[in-house]
Amino acid sequence: MRKIIIGISGASGSVYGVRLLEVLYKMGIETHLVVSEAGRLVVQHECGLDEKALGRWAAKSYNVADFTAAIASGSFFTNGMVIAPCSMKTLGLIANGIADNLMTRAAECVMKEGRKLIIVPRETPLTAIHLENMLKLARLGVHIVPASPGFYHLPRTLQDATDMVVGKICDLLGVEHQLYKSWEGL
Repeated sequence: MRKIIIGISGASGSVYGVRLLEVLYKMGIETHLVVSEAGRLVVQHECGLDEKALGRWAAKSYNVADFTAAIASGSFFTNGMVIAPCSMKTLGLIANGIADNLMTRAAECVMKEGRKLIIVPRETPLTAIHLENMLKLARLGVHIVPASPGFYHLPRTLQDATDMVVGKICDLLGVEHQLYKSWEGL
């Protein structure tokens, strides 16, 4: 069975993490969820979901301060981790090897074990420091997936645009989906 760690940090764009959780749940993929304190506030504000509602799609939810959690160890097998959205604080901590909470520790474990880490950075604008941290992680094999939906599939709703980004994350995870129509030429 596939296992994916999902992190939701305190940045705008929580809809991507929430939708990814929902999609993976419906596909029968086991997810392990960790949400930062600020992430909980943003999910409540942007999606109207509390911690209990958010956790219904996860096989297991963890407290961000719990360093004894299974996902804090490289021996916990996972097929990868996605942080969506990823705040610039979380991005900077990961890029500089600072595991100060369960989310950054789990990301460190995924990287050290050579597993897939996908980061969906928060909205624009970005400073040179943000871009340098992303470049540093990309050079280490981390996939950076800006929440920039394509428009070749002619989205009609915000949900269509969201699904495009979530579909791209699924593509990187090797998860087949029907979230958007692939480009077939003109």
